[in-house]
Formats: sequence, structure tokens, C-alpha cells
Amino acid sequence: MKLSAEQIERLYQFTRQHFVEYYDLQTELVDHLAIAIEAEWQENSKISFEDALQKEFKKFGVFGFMEVVEQRQAALNKKYNKLVLNELKTFFSIPKIIVTFLAFGIVFYASNYLQQGVFIIQLFFLVLCVLFFVGLTTLANRNKKNSKATGKKWLLKEIIFGYSSLTGLIYIPIQFAIRMDGENFNSWYLSVFSFLLVILGLLEYIVLILIPYRAEDYLKETYPEYEFAK
Repeated sequence: MKLSAEQIERLYQFTRQHFVEYYDLQTELVDHLAIAIEAEWQENSKISFEDALQKEFKKFGVFGFMEVVEQRQAALNKKYNKLVLNELKTFFSIPKIIVTFLAFGIVFYASNYLQQGVFIIQLFFLVLCVLFFVGLTTLANRNKKNSKATGKKWLLKEIIFGYSSLTGLIYIPIQFAIRMDGENFNSWYLSVFSFLLVILGLLEYIVLILIPYRAEDYLKETYPEYEFAK
């Protein structure tokens, strides 16, 4: 005995009622519940759809679908971080490494030249932070409008457009900048500063521009149903 279209829709509704807001996770859980209910009917054809659903849901424990959602979030955050790391690695291979070292040289020279004015150096970090927060806000608002228009939210898409674990990296330059004073920094310190600034600049470019630009490809690769459901 197979589930009807109405019953499948009821399963989607059930997942939403239990705080699963992402369509990809809803679909994953609906598939699991549907298979379990059909298996239950093979053993007991008299059990109602709702009773079979509640019986299967109890197997998820007192926290319901929460653990499944958390596990999926962790897995996709790991996938996203790997995408970012892979893109960052390309900037240390030919020919991009030339641009990377050129950027490092420019930042090092500017830092060495301006180090007596510590405010100017701190301003570099401030600009980096402001751009990051503005970029994240812009991406998040764009994704929010798209989700509202389609009526579907995808977890990986939410991560790509501003809610990944990498957002915490922005606090590194803040901590770095507030600990600076007016002393004359040595070359080693300025080299570390310059390298850190270049890396953070590259991460901003990757997180705010490169990966969002390729988001459709990543989503289609992750979700075979994305092209038809969006």
C-alpha cells in the first residue's frame, strides 16, 4: 500500500509543525516517514495513517527531529567550510599565487610606512569588518527574499548566504586591532599582520562573492531535486 499525494503533503506539514523549516530536511524526513509507514502497513494493514505516523515519530525520542536537524547542519557546515578552504588553496597555486604575494607586499609596505599612525593600521581592520558585515547582511536579505518568493528554504543555501560557522572569523581582526598601540612594530610583527589581513581579505572575497556566485551549482550538486523544486 502506497501513500497518496495528500498523505505525502501531510508529512511535509507534520515536519513543519515540528520545527523543521528547511525543505531539504523536510524531504529527507518525509522519505523516511513514508517508507516506515508503508512498512508498518505491510505488517498491520488496519493501522491508520495518523497512528502509524505517530508511532514512527516516537522513535525519534523526546527531542523529535531536533537531533536530525543538528546532525545535518553540522554535516553541511563541514561541507561548506571545505568548499571555502579549497577555494582559498587556489590562491596559493599558480597563477593566483602571484596576485596573493603582490597583495601581501602592498599591505606590508603600507603597514611599514604607516605604522607610526596606529589609527591608520586599525582602520584597515575596521574597513575589513564593515565590508564583511555589510556583505553578510546583503546576502542574507537577498536569500530571504528568494525564500519568500519560492516558499522553500534550503539549509546549504542558508549557510552559503551568511550563516556559516566561518562568520566567527571576523572577530579575529577585531581582537587583533584593539590590542595594537603606538609602538614601532618590527618586521616580523608586520609580516604576520600583513599575512593575516590578506588571508581575511581573500576569505571575504570567497565567502561574499565567489561561493554565492557559484551557489546554484553547489545546490544542484547537493540536492538532485533542487532544479525541480526551487
